[in-house]
Amino acid sequence: MDQATLNLLRLVLARLERITADSHIAHRASGVRGSLLQILDEIEDGKPANGPRLHLSLENGFAILKLAAKKRVK
Repeated sequence: MDQATLNLLRLVLARLERITADSHIAHRASGVRGSLLQILDEIEDGKPANGPRLHLSLENGFAILKLAAKKRVK
């Protein structure tokens, strides 16, 4: 795994963690965050990253962050 993808993974995790608990999006964010944390643990344990799983989880994370941002602007 390249360093840029690893940094992106950590950034998305940090942003998902900041979604407020009282938000209706928080439950979905928690699930995606859990999946990303599991992937990060596997990478840190030296296991190869599952590309499609990582890609899908990152896409889901970005989608949730986009929803949270839209709700915050309104």
